[in-house]
Amino acid sequence: MIEDILPPGVTSSEAFDDAAPAPLFPAEAALMAGRRARRRRQFATARACARRCLADLGRRPVALLPGPGGAPRWPSGVVGSITHCEGYRAAVAAPASAVAALGIDAEPAGPLPRGVLALIASEAERAHLAALAAAAPSVPWDRVFFSAKEAAYKAWYPATGIWLGFRDATLTLSPAGGFTATLHPPLPPPVDPVYEGRWLAGPELVLTAVARGAGGPERAPQPEMISVGAPS
Repeated sequence: MIEDILPPGVTSSEAFDDAAPAPLFPAEAALMAGRRARRRRQFATARACARRCLADLGRRPVALLPGPGGAPRWPSGVVGSITHCEGYRAAVAAPASAVAALGIDAEPAGPLPRGVLALIASEAERAHLAALAAAAPSVPWDRVFFSAKEAAYKAWYPATGIWLGFRDATLTLSPAGGFTATLHPPLPPPVDPVYEGRWLAGPELVLTAVARGAGGPERAPQPEMISVGAPS
């Protein structure tokens, strides 16, 4: 599924359960010591996906431990991202010479818990989502919105080391499967703060992905938006 929203040159691997053997490196196992068995299985399967991505790039398997902010530290010369939710684990990776930033996120395809949207979206963004929902009510727009911001932050933080909250971004979704996230860091950003991404919503899963080329952002023209209430 995730490959459908990734650009060429990005390798991916995904799993829908934890049935396949997924051994951990000693440092990873130590990190998971004391965690619930379900969480350990999720972690191990996601790491196995990541190591399959590294193999596709011709790289040897290594332990992928969290760095500052919790993002996994990939081997030198590789950028990547990992996600997991109920019934889904995935990883993506690419050579740093070709891709400067990657971020993916997976969420269950249901509405956000009550009250969450007001915490993560501005008034203009909520109006934008209401317009999208009126035109296409079968899409869980609030969940797509949440996931897209997560994917943008996962691309942003490893490249900058600057922590942002959900309100530190303005997100515009396209009904055709794209989105634009403009991040608002507290200081002049070290990289272009505008990220383009893609989203996919199925009966059970919402997936989002952001990928930025090493030469800078490649901003594909976005399809015409539903304009009522779209954030400026």
